Amino acid sequence: MFQIKHFTVVFSCCVLLFSCIDTAQAISGREIMEKVDARDDGDNLTANVEMILIDKKGNERIRKMKIFTRDKGKDTWKLQFFISPADVKDTGFLTYDYYEGERDDDQWLFLPDLRKTKRIASSDKSSAFMGSDFSYADITRRVLDEWTYKLLKETEVNGHKVWLVEALPVSKEVEDRYGFTKSVIFIRQDIFMGVRAVHWLKEGKKIKYQEMLGIKQIDGVWTSTEARMKTTKNKVTLHKTVMKWTDIKYNQPIDDALFTVRRLEKGI
Repeated sequence: MFQIKHFTVVFSCCVLLFSCIDTAQAISGREIMEKVDARDDGDNLTANVEMILIDKKGNERIRKMKIFTRDKGKDTWKLQFFISPADVKDTGFLTYDYYEGERDDDQWLFLPDLRKTKRIASSDKSSAFMGSDFSYADITRRVLDEWTYKLLKETEVNGHKVWLVEALPVSKEVEDRYGFTKSVIFIRQDIFMGVRAVHWLKEGKKIKYQEMLGIKQIDGVWTSTEARMKTTKNKVTLHKTVMKWTDIKYNQPIDDALFTVRRLEKGI
């Protein structure tokens, strides 16, 4: 769904505007998501990321990463290295995020203490990424045709008009991979950008709430500089994750050789 470009997480978009309310009302949920999918999300990105993990008692752990992404046609290659603290330093994560659904995304996690690279199986992609509330599947782009969409209503978020779009997985295989039985996505009408989402988890009767903040244009690309995800059960918050991006730069010269398992194991 919300494929986060800088981690994944990201919610960048194309700047298409609707001139009247009648046009907005006529659009379907599928058409809205097609426009979100067609957004300009920038090419060849580098950024620094701070990941804040917050347990149910409010205790925080802070991890810092360096992120690289490179566009390969409609596909996206991503590489992330943890640079602190010491217990996760040099841990790396490599993703080949394929636009078409015929091929499952390739993901590898390098664990420096074990000197071992683990390939993430499709059956494991609903698992938490590095102890966060984001799963491995959350940080890749959702394939448009793997979900059915229904426009529920219009409302406002932070003073901006949004559409609420319900997304349902088209098969049990898709449901198992993402771990969601349903999502409701809040799409800003002026820029076709996802700013909130609610995800109903398949296991444990849990719900995840996602929010994209600090939205602004960087190098002409609408970009969220902060993402939040919290996991709840019976309206009680179990855990929260905050992701903050800084020093975001698009259109950077990044060599293909960076996005290999060999480079992943070498470190930053």
